[in-house]
Order: sequence, then structure tokens, then C-alpha cells
Amino acid sequence: MDDEETELRNPFPSPPSHYTRYTTHNLKLLELFRARAGEDADLNALNQYEVLSDQVDVPEWPLAQLEKPRVDWILEEGHYTVFGDTWHVKEQIPSLEELGGHQLYPQDPSVDRRPALRSILRSLLVTYSKLLNAVLAPPPTSSSQIEAEWKQHLEWINILAQNIMAAANDLRPVQARGNLELMMRRQVELRREETKAIHTKCDALEMQLAQLCSAAQGSLTAPSASGSALGPPRIPPALVLYIITSVQANAEQMYQTLDPSRMSIEDVLRWAEEIT
Repeated sequence: MDDEETELRNPFPSPPSHYTRYTTHNLKLLELFRARAGEDADLNALNQYEVLSDQVDVPEWPLAQLEKPRVDWILEEGHYTVFGDTWHVKEQIPSLEELGGHQLYPQDPSVDRRPALRSILRSLLVTYSKLLNAVLAPPPTSSSQIEAEWKQHLEWINILAQNIMAAANDLRPVQARGNLELMMRRQVELRREETKAIHTKCDALEMQLAQLCSAAQGSLTAPSASGSALGPPRIPPALVLYIITSVQANAEQMYQTLDPSRMSIEDVLRWAEEIT
């Protein structure tokens, strides 16, 4: 039994020793046992040799051990055991009182803990001052049965430090949410800056294409030096108009895709709240 406990607490434990019982024959016996006993029957209360008297190689150990764990029982108890360690179904940070410590701040997280933490900090400073005075005092005689004063102050400082550390650990989810909020705000700002740069570039391209279009249209009507119209322009006006229309359509599609106004801060914070 001690060897099994040691094996379970290994960083890389081997499978439990009873995994060899999950053979095809034993699983068929369990299914037949369950069918003959009934769905609501307690297999541990029945004699498997009598129920399976017509079968061969019925094991000596109870077949009920091969049944899957009851999920409803796990949810009711709130925890389960794997490799010798207990895991809670709903992950939560245990309080200092649940860990066996002396908790000096309110248990309810909705209550403002700042007054209690200020009192703990003041008590820590006062106790530290008393500890220095106790260390400077002459030591007690060997026949004295009174416990040294510095030991009492040191024990109380330890309790106060545990409370400050536990209260700080309780704020880890709040700190993680704040960091995620700042990260998402920065991403929104970067998206807005990129979108602004794209809009500026699109406006410049539209202006240049508009100048090309006006130059191409003017070249059709501008007379030559001999009084006759010029020949065909280098860039056909229809091609220029097509380019301008395509660029405007692509710019509008890019604007709809990257427009930060479609993603509000509330949407980002709501998404961050769902993650945490």
C-alpha cells in the first residue's frame, strides 16, 4: 500500500495496478451482470457468482470496481482524486481560513478590505517596533519559565504577513483582468492608428487619380499648335475612370473592415470579461 502511495505521488506515475482488470472478458461480464441485475440495482449488494453462475472465469474481486465514476457524485461532492491529489470541480483560490491560518480581514470579497488591511499594516509596524525593543532587553534567566517576549512578537508578525500575502493573492484575478483590459485598449489604439494611416493613403491616391482623370479629359479637348486636336491620349479616360472606381470601392471595403468605430470599448471589455 505504501508503494502504491509513493508511486501515485511520482511526477510521472505509472498506471494504477488495477488497470489489468479491464479486459474484454471482464467488461462483458460486467455488462451481463448489470443487465441481469437491473439498471437501478446496487451491484455491490448482489452476489455476482449467483447472478453469473452460467459464466466461466468470474473474477474473485467485485465487478462493480470496473464501473465508470459517477459524474453526479463528483459534482455533488465538488472534488475528485487523481494520482493521489484532490482537485476541485470549480477552481477557486482557498482562503487563509480554509488553509488553517488566522484570517484577520473579511471573508466576503464584496466587503471593502482596505480598512482591515490598513489596520494589519499598522499592527505590523507596531509589532516590529516592539520586537526591536524586546531584542534589546536583557535575556531572561535560565530559571525563568516565562516565554521570551520576542518570540510572541515574531509569531504575531508571521500571522500579519500571512494575511497581507493572502489578501494580495485574492487580488490576482482583478490584476489579470486589469492587465487584459490595458492590452485590449492598446490593441484598439493600434488598430485606429493603422486605420488612420490607411485612410490618409487612400485619400492621397484618390487625389492623384482625380488629377490624372482631369488631365486625360483635358487632353481630348486641348487644340494642337496647328489648330487641330491632339491624337489619342496615352491613358484612355475610360481606363482612368475604371481605376478610380476600383480604388474607391477597395478603399470603402477596407474602411468597413478596419473601421474602429464598429468595435467599441464596451465590446472589447465584455469579451475580456468572458475570458476571465
